[in-house]
Amino acid sequence: MEVVADPDWDEPEEPVMRLSWLRVGFLIVIVIALGGAGTAGVMHLQDTAGPTAKSWAVPYVDVTLTPTFEFQDPEVNPANDIALAFVVADPEDSCAPSWGGYYSPDEAGATLELDRRISQLRANGGDVMLSVGGLTNAELAVACTDQGRLTDAYRQLVDRYELTSLDLDIEGTAVADQPSLERRALALKTIQDEREAAGAELEIWLTLPVAPTGLTAEGLGVVQTTLAGGVALSGVNIMTMDYGSASGSTTPDMLDLAEQALEATHRQLTDLYLRLGVQLTSREIWSRLGATPMIGQNDVDAERFTVEDASGLATYAIDKGLGRVSMWSLNRDAPCRGTFTNVVVHSNTCSGVDQETLAFTSVFMGLPGEAVGTSGREAVTIPTRTAAEDDPSTSPYPVWRYTAQYVRGYKVVWRGVVYEAKWTNQGVDPSTVTSSSDSPTPWSVVGPVGPSESAPQPSSTVTDVTETWNTEKVYARKDRVLFENLPYEARWSSKGEAPSTEYPIGPDEPWQPLFVIPGEPLTG
Repeated sequence: MEVVADPDWDEPEEPVMRLSWLRVGFLIVIVIALGGAGTAGVMHLQDTAGPTAKSWAVPYVDVTLTPTFEFQDPEVNPANDIALAFVVADPEDSCAPSWGGYYSPDEAGATLELDRRISQLRANGGDVMLSVGGLTNAELAVACTDQGRLTDAYRQLVDRYELTSLDLDIEGTAVADQPSLERRALALKTIQDEREAAGAELEIWLTLPVAPTGLTAEGLGVVQTTLAGGVALSGVNIMTMDYGSASGSTTPDMLDLAEQALEATHRQLTDLYLRLGVQLTSREIWSRLGATPMIGQNDVDAERFTVEDASGLATYAIDKGLGRVSMWSLNRDAPCRGTFTNVVVHSNTCSGVDQETLAFTSVFMGLPGEAVGTSGREAVTIPTRTAAEDDPSTSPYPVWRYTAQYVRGYKVVWRGVVYEAKWTNQGVDPSTVTSSSDSPTPWSVVGPVGPSESAPQPSSTVTDVTETWNTEKVYARKDRVLFENLPYEARWSSKGEAPSTEYPIGPDEPWQPLFVIPGEPLTG
């Protein structure tokens, strides 16, 4: 049920300012309650916030969890913006969105008063983003194979909840489901185009699992497919939690592991954008990265993310210019009570670590971020390039060829980017995203082709060749000729087989070059 405003109702004067002061006052109470460490952490964020410190704090709320979390109440939730989780496919209609598989949007409006509570939060000066997906239940783009209905499902959510930001939480088998990735990208691009035509915006975030070494090859594939599908991607939010054996320790340092994962993902995204023909600065990449720790006790027994870890992550976010910091979840931001102890407590409604109520939220509230839909990040347009668009006359190194064999150190141009071979390979597309330890690529990114570059100029290694190649002549092994003013030597007898000008020269070509070109590794 949608909430419709009564035209005869007189809105009180300045409701946002009045209610916003409630949130400010409540934050002051929490900071005081936290004591020295918490206060110092928040003050540090205030003191170091500069023009590039734009980290946006947006904690998750589990909408369907019992008891219902009253996120619209400033005394329960001092956070300004929140991410409501999770929208999944309806069990009875795979193309219909539902909240957790339990409530349709209408049912959530009637039973959970969801629409009304969102309106109240917005009246308080806050806003919401919706998170679609999650680990459990049927992910919408996986379950719905009808492109039109999938697009309409996203459209329903954006229109009903007046969204300016959407979070796609892609986990489990959905990460490797390529058809669903392509369906999702097409649907999101369609909705973004519609919003742009209407003079509005829709920010898209991808939330993905991560290891200390970064995203998996499949996770990178999710980002690549989304970008290649034309989606204006605001950022990639990594779930810095539940590392398991990947942490490499029985007593893992969760802050250190989160920083490792962020650094690795930063390198991967830098590499990926270059592969897609876009060069972003380090700061621009950081602004498109987010981190979501699971506060307190993680699902892995040994992993516990403390309030001190949260303060460290908040400081790191400011120092790097991280675009977003979330947490799972507001429902859990409280100490465990009663029969629970603070040792290895796996609960949806308490953290399982020593803390004051809302301690984690208060730390991240110190981030001087920007509200939903107002990040100011310019959408990055991924050029639609093909091999034919790599003009040899404007490429500083040979254009990559599928049939050529490349030795270590050989440089090529492919789709507007320069790559260097890390080992001998053939038929491996340099732009293929496999930058992970479990599926390495034989190519490393050097950087984009500049706007004023030109073809490589060969340098002859001999000076005494004067005879021009003749299509009618029979050449014997060791004969030398000029072809297009470059010297070659016959590898074996041949007639009518012209020397190749495609570099590198293949081992089956009858003519050996007597010259070198830029991009070839030095030998001998």
